Amino acid sequence: MVETTVAHRTLAAGAGVLAGLAGIAAGSATAVFTGGPSPVIAVGNAVVARTPGFLKDFAVRQFGENDKAVLLGGMAVVLVALAAVAGWIGLTRIEVAVGLVLALGALAALATAVDTSTSASLVVALLAPLVTTAVGATAIVLLLRPLREAREPDAGADPLGRRPGDDLPSGFDRRRFLVAVLGTAAVATVGAGISRTLGTSGAATSRAAVKIPAPASAAPPLPAGTDPLRGISPYLTPNRDFYRVDTALIVPDVPADTWRLRIHGDVDQELELDFAELLDQRLIERRITLTCVSNEVGGPYAGNATWIGVPLTDLLRRAGVRDGADALKCTSADGMVIGTPLDVVTDGRDAMIAIAMNGEPLPLDHGFPARMVVPGLYGYVSATKWLVDIEVTRFSEFEAYWTERGWAEKAPIKLASRIDVPRSFESFAPDAVRVGGVAWAQHVGVDNVEVRVDDGPWEPARLVPQDGIDTWRQWTWQWQDATPGDHELTVRATDADGNTQTSDRAQPRPDGSTGWHSVRFSVK
Repeated sequence: MVETTVAHRTLAAGAGVLAGLAGIAAGSATAVFTGGPSPVIAVGNAVVARTPGFLKDFAVRQFGENDKAVLLGGMAVVLVALAAVAGWIGLTRIEVAVGLVLALGALAALATAVDTSTSASLVVALLAPLVTTAVGATAIVLLLRPLREAREPDAGADPLGRRPGDDLPSGFDRRRFLVAVLGTAAVATVGAGISRTLGTSGAATSRAAVKIPAPASAAPPLPAGTDPLRGISPYLTPNRDFYRVDTALIVPDVPADTWRLRIHGDVDQELELDFAELLDQRLIERRITLTCVSNEVGGPYAGNATWIGVPLTDLLRRAGVRDGADALKCTSADGMVIGTPLDVVTDGRDAMIAIAMNGEPLPLDHGFPARMVVPGLYGYVSATKWLVDIEVTRFSEFEAYWTERGWAEKAPIKLASRIDVPRSFESFAPDAVRVGGVAWAQHVGVDNVEVRVDDGPWEPARLVPQDGIDTWRQWTWQWQDATPGDHELTVRATDADGNTQTSDRAQPRPDGSTGWHSVRFSVK
């Protein structure tokens, strides 16, 4: 019978992990050539697509923009654990170990079959999970064979092959095991190398070659006095710091030279444009603040950028929208469906198909080569990234990803204000209590910002000159006669229509958070 010492079991578990890595690497390399998702990403996409709304909300609250890394990290831990268990069990029950590998392969194949992030045919896309399964099963059999064939020595026989103090079974063929390990490791290394080298984003290459034409309608100069206090959010958010909240585990690889946008549905004339044709359209440049509906009161998911794009109304006018339509069903390259109210994008605001952000082609993780930008709407109903399809239709005829999960169908951005300085629990000298932040009321405009210390009177803050009604405004205030001790600072804003921000606290679901933002600080 097979001797199962601790070292024996440990080697078997390690063999299972190595076999799993080889299978995943081989499958990922295959996906590079087929254009389909890697098995791990396909399973991850299936998890994201079927995650209930409350769990997605929890992930964003707890992990923010790191939610995807947490999911992939958790999947990696589970896969390593399952692979180790397969190796451990396979030492005595190889058929169970192979069965576990086949079951995981079937799961990956099922996830690939329902994945909407690829344009590859089903047969081609399924090659990656099939290769993963075949390599994983073969590797675990080959790695475990030397361990399984090791036997207890006959009674009285010289335990050849067992060294003094060695905890491995007698008859264990180290050379054969080492050859299997090296071969499997080579498969894993080559597969990973192919994925890393040949899997380099074609979008990144084409993005480097894109030249954004000068817009026909440029944004006016920035107003004087922006960035008035160190620590306040810069008036224009650098691309690298702009928040990212979406469901894409990996950024879709959409090269500009193969990108197409189709506009169809309840229109008189279907349109299809490639990227060069999009660049030839009339371009506008506007500064617009975007906000995520997941943003808690005082949260970080808001940013202001300069966008260049094609007015959406120009394209819809060319297509000829028919009576009765009330929605745009917008689809991204990875299959994400977002529903946008038609009346909002056609009411005269600068809704656009954006191609540039802060003077450069869209970053890959912000939607290159083209995305939607609609002032005044939360991103989950307007800001489709990696945009490839717009269907003019009715809300009654489809359900978007987020509305299926309990979020509102229409979501205008709510009046909000945020304190950037001071941060919670900072300390100041009595003559140095200078505070500030940003406030936004997109497509309405901020007219007034007030602050108060503790339960004192509301004091007007100084506002940076308004750039436009679609951007946030920075504000500052100084406490002239600060008193020592612990204090609470609260802010509220009033929009250009005379509406003052409500103090009623509401969570982001279903259509955005409300409430006043407060921070605690101390004066020495």
